[in-house]
Amino acid sequence: MTGPREWWKTALGVLFTALMLFPVYWMVNVSLTKTSDMRADPPHWFPWNPTLDGYSAVFSQQLPNLATSLLIALGTVALTLVISAPAAYALSQLHLRGAGTLNFILLVAQMIPGVIMAMGFYSMYIKLGWLNSIWGLVIADSTVAVPFGVLLLTTFMAGIQRELLQAATIDGAGSWRTFRSIVLPISRNSLLTVSLFAFLWAWSDFIFASTLNRNGDLIPITLGIYKYIGNNTTEWNSIMATATVASIPAAVLLVIAQRYVAAGVTAGAVKD
Repeated sequence: MTGPREWWKTALGVLFTALMLFPVYWMVNVSLTKTSDMRADPPHWFPWNPTLDGYSAVFSQQLPNLATSLLIALGTVALTLVISAPAAYALSQLHLRGAGTLNFILLVAQMIPGVIMAMGFYSMYIKLGWLNSIWGLVIADSTVAVPFGVLLLTTFMAGIQRELLQAATIDGAGSWRTFRSIVLPISRNSLLTVSLFAFLWAWSDFIFASTLNRNGDLIPITLGIYKYIGNNTTEWNSIMATATVASIPAAVLLVIAQRYVAAGVTAGAVKD
């Protein structure tokens, strides 16, 4: 039988889970609430008289923005992997001079506030003519994801058994072939983890988007949501409906990749 202590643990777990998920529930609740009911006192805890006006606005106005965010996120994932995977292999296996210093610099780079980075990119993009471009946002978002990817992949690749790499060298494989044929397949979980975090960072980015792509023809979904906020009127049901729809891809990816992410984050933490 389950003792009272276990029941208390279960009850506390349910309570904390409910508290953490309440903002998600309230987002869905407001997305179904009519504009006339927004200022009801007391507020409507359930959508007694629901409306789909917010979701109608999503599918009539926000689909191009969702597609833009998807393109930016996928581009960020591709660029992050292209840079971070070879860099991590070089730092972990090729015994480069200054590898420790570079790892420290990458760690410090993650501590730089996004606003400061956005201002720096803005001044550069004006000269390069990259403002209001999708690829400009891809590059900017990648600067956040690449340091994380290099650090995570370096930790994992440093734990790869040297016998495998030595066997590839004996068979005549060079560094590049060893990287492609041995290291990348073994690093699948870590690569998926880096890909997921890079996708989520780019998908939810607002600072770079609002600074570097405010007047672009194609804007990400975060700016699409921001456009519903006005000086006199704020379309809260449209905002929450858009946020609900935009949360679905991230939630689906997290559910699908959960076991790979858990393995990827802990990879390299323990060595035999």
